[in-house]
Amino acid sequence: MARAGAGTDEIAGEQRQLINVAYRLLGSVTEAEDAVQDAYARWYALPRSRREEIISPGAWLTTVTSRICLDVLGSARARRERYVGAWLPEPLPDRTEWGPADGSGPTGVADPADQIVLDESVTVAFLVVLESMTPAERVAFVLHDVFRYPFAEIADVLGRTPAACKQLAASARRRVSAARSQERATGQADVVRHVKEAWESKDIAALVRILDPAAVMTADGGGMAGAARRPVEGGTRIAQYMVAIADKAPGLELLERSVNGRPGLVAQRAGVVMTVASFDVSAGRVTGIWAVRNPEKLRPWRRGGQIQEGGTPVTPDLG
Repeated sequence: MARAGAGTDEIAGEQRQLINVAYRLLGSVTEAEDAVQDAYARWYALPRSRREEIISPGAWLTTVTSRICLDVLGSARARRERYVGAWLPEPLPDRTEWGPADGSGPTGVADPADQIVLDESVTVAFLVVLESMTPAERVAFVLHDVFRYPFAEIADVLGRTPAACKQLAASARRRVSAARSQERATGQADVVRHVKEAWESKDIAALVRILDPAAVMTADGGGMAGAARRPVEGGTRIAQYMVAIADKAPGLELLERSVNGRPGLVAQRAGVVMTVASFDVSAGRVTGIWAVRNPEKLRPWRRGGQIQEGGTPVTPDLG
């Protein structure tokens, strides 16, 4: 972290860490970027004498960013109750598979998504578990278990005692432990490839063999793109639904791509990304599918105007 009296370049160097913290807390690249920008605005609004008194500007920025995220999480619950259909985290592309080698977006400006480290703490399955936590649990868990911040510092963020923060993290940890762990990425890649092949050939029987009988598929269209409003449950129903989608989506191209650091599928038509799907795999079978179709959440996948802007409700599908 930056030292006392750190210069502008050193303060700016904290941005990557802050974006990583904020995305894990919010599950949204856009909201994470806004939170970090707000934290920097508060830093530069401080009198120069006050900034020079702060021993660790990096720690100060992390604390402020986390507090901002805590406020956002509190208000997000009400917003998501009004959200059309299911709400899913924004999926992240792998910078090696999309866009220019310098990691910049279509305008040449660094994309915030490119600054996020893709590890186990940003898989969609993990982020979905984080969504089940209270805001305070999520902050305590992410800061301590993911970024190793001491509870004394987390207490300053949450306005609670270190002991209370430790209990919050323990409660969140139990939620994570209750969730099934994913396959190794290599094993998952094979399963996802089989899904792609069966989907393309419209082979319901093959899909049923790949899908766990208790599998659940959740789609997020946000009212801007067609998507099932409720989760589709059961391997057979999901297989039938996927084949019905294939029949309604001529010209759709499926690509194997990394989604939040895990093997996933991207559906595009005429070069425009329409859907990003991530998978949870256990014992060689798909147990969960998360398909994001809301065009606003697919902005990190835009390279050179690739993604469609806006959208209108259409017949529910994944294509």
